[in-house]
Amino acid sequence: MRKDSRKVVLIGTGMVGMSYAYALLNQNACDELVLIDINKERAQGEAMDLNHGLAFSGSNMKIYAGTYKDCSNADIVTICAGVAQKPGESRLDLLQRNAEVFRSIINPVTESGFNGIFLVATNPVDIMTQITCELSGFNPKRVVGTGTALDTARLRYLLGEYFDVDPRNMHAYVMGEHGDSEFVPWSQAMLATKPVIDICNESNGELTCEEMEKIGDEVRGAAQQIIKAKNATYYGIGMAMVRITKAILGDEHSVLTVSAMLRGEYGERGVFIGVPCILNRNGVQKVITLPLNEEETQKFKNSCNTLKECYESLDLQTN
Repeated sequence: MRKDSRKVVLIGTGMVGMSYAYALLNQNACDELVLIDINKERAQGEAMDLNHGLAFSGSNMKIYAGTYKDCSNADIVTICAGVAQKPGESRLDLLQRNAEVFRSIINPVTESGFNGIFLVATNPVDIMTQITCELSGFNPKRVVGTGTALDTARLRYLLGEYFDVDPRNMHAYVMGEHGDSEFVPWSQAMLATKPVIDICNESNGELTCEEMEKIGDEVRGAAQQIIKAKNATYYGIGMAMVRITKAILGDEHSVLTVSAMLRGEYGERGVFIGVPCILNRNGVQKVITLPLNEEETQKFKNSCNTLKECYESLDLQTN
């Protein structure tokens, strides 16, 4: 990956993609941004709109609508293309429809000579990330999904409110499928370096583990609640994608809960799922293995099995 310039190609200029693009611009997260969409006129219009705000951004980003050939020297290709999630529809219900979309995207990207990192946001993101890896033939370390990065941010925000502390000082993760089988390993949740379970036990009933479980449920249902209210989620995930992008382009070695392939970690293999990972310019440097308790280990196994069954139901045409 080149260090002198930071080039991102965004495929899919819907609300998620453009929330990502807008956040990239405002955070000056890359030097060159290429927009690709099946609707070329829309991509051109979005590029114009972003360019007209450059003077107010403090950024010197080059932004334009392009083609798959522009992927050849990109550092990151971000995929947000796909059909939208309907109210009441689970992320896994989207699987077959979005698998068809990805077949038409991955081949022209790889044929361009692209040798960077794929960042996948399309839902169901864990399976779409695995599809990207399978269709591209890339090393799994260079194929990253947004996973439970946003869920983890939602969790820390709510825990910060509950414990009346800056969410940045809450160290807790949402793991598993970005969907119905995701869970919070409470044994690993900390305020600073103190387990939240200990804090609850020492609070004389003022703080309870039962309330934290409700927070976990609220995190799990947040997307459906937002979809019901405004038909889609996009700002939060757009900012989560920029955080992942900056970790990669900046070679940060930051820990984020992204969708990555397991190769024996947690006793699982060959499945992409949301886990804490160290991210750098090469993608996933390492999956962090947390010491889950027996109940949490079973929840993680169940989530892996859910994703494996769905992925195995696909008939991917890789040729």
